[in-house]
Amino acid sequence: MSYILDKCISLKDAELQLSQASTREKNLALEKVAEAIENSRKGVLDANNLDIDNARKINMSEALVDRLKLDDDRIDGIIEGINTVIKLPDPVWKSDKVWTIENGLTISKMTVPMGVMGIIYESRPNVTVDAFALALKSGNCILLRGSSSAINSNMALVKAIKDGLKNSNISPNVIDFIEDTDRKYVSDMLRAKDYIDLIIPRGGKNLIDFVVENSLVPTLQTGTGNCHVFVDETGNIEDAIPIVINAKTQRVGVCNACETLLVHESIGKDLLPKLYEELKDTVEIRGCEKTAEIIPANEATELDWAEEYLDYILAVKIVKDVDEAIRHINKYGTKHSESIITENYTNANKFTRAIDASTVYVNASTRFTDGGEFGFGAEMGISTQKTHARGPVGLEQLVTSKYIVLGEGQIRK
Repeated sequence: MSYILDKCISLKDAELQLSQASTREKNLALEKVAEAIENSRKGVLDANNLDIDNARKINMSEALVDRLKLDDDRIDGIIEGINTVIKLPDPVWKSDKVWTIENGLTISKMTVPMGVMGIIYESRPNVTVDAFALALKSGNCILLRGSSSAINSNMALVKAIKDGLKNSNISPNVIDFIEDTDRKYVSDMLRAKDYIDLIIPRGGKNLIDFVVENSLVPTLQTGTGNCHVFVDETGNIEDAIPIVINAKTQRVGVCNACETLLVHESIGKDLLPKLYEELKDTVEIRGCEKTAEIIPANEATELDWAEEYLDYILAVKIVKDVDEAIRHINKYGTKHSESIITENYTNANKFTRAIDASTVYVNASTRFTDGGEFGFGAEMGISTQKTHARGPVGLEQLVTSKYIVLGEGQIRK
């Protein structure tokens, strides 16, 4: 475990300095990192091309290749994310509650950094920068463990980050990266409870389950995305069709893409043929018996209702009312993002209250569940658990609290 231990000790040493860094120092460091990534653009893209070539050699699906891919627009997006984080309020050393008790003690509840965080993530190299930027601004050191498929991209990005930090007052040791792709180092991270304060798994179900079940370090569980769109009987078809198309096809290999469409039985014959014409050339439809009576569809099995496809596949089910839609979603969903298309206020209210998910939409695509879209600049992931944080995890979810008590010699009797 010495490989991980050495990194953890270095991060723990850097924690003290970072926890006391001013907002100005953190923002200037982020500016230098953004400049370094801009200056390293060609090297990062060259490294990413190596990863993409390797991915295609092992026949990785194009949807997952898209998750892996960087281009100039995505590099611009990474830099824009850093600049957004710079503009956001510093979440550290804030108080929303100060009170004085009967004996004269004044108590303040203050926000403070977690300390040292670890993130274990798959494929998307932009997570490397997003996680670092959020960690730094919230005063946390971070240990990164990306996937083997993105190893060259991640190493190039971490080098750029460290190069930027060298031109600031913040130590480059506030970030470290596990360059070795041997999976044993994941297990070592999960046992480093004396050094790592929080671990965030971000990826597929197998990764998340492994981390949650084996970690000695507290975890913030991000979730897989079996997301649904339900078109109610009062749903506007002209709105519903582009919403479903966007939710399913805008990027299929992401956790907030729609995997199952639920349609009220009274609107199916009007909606499904029009939707099928739009999707038939790109998306495979797997439907229930009633769906197959309206449009060409392969038979959906029980497994389809629970599947996160991350592919050009859409499961379709006809339901009798909003209550059946709610029961279906709560049974098969992953508590990520769910949407209802309706003009009925009562049904919208029932859906938003009864659905067990981190994010619930009315008349909008599920694709907006994202830290950047929510104005957080970036995200550590989408938390689907119910403790501490839920939904996109941004700066405010990466701090904890400390009580500061000011006295004048009081003793307890």
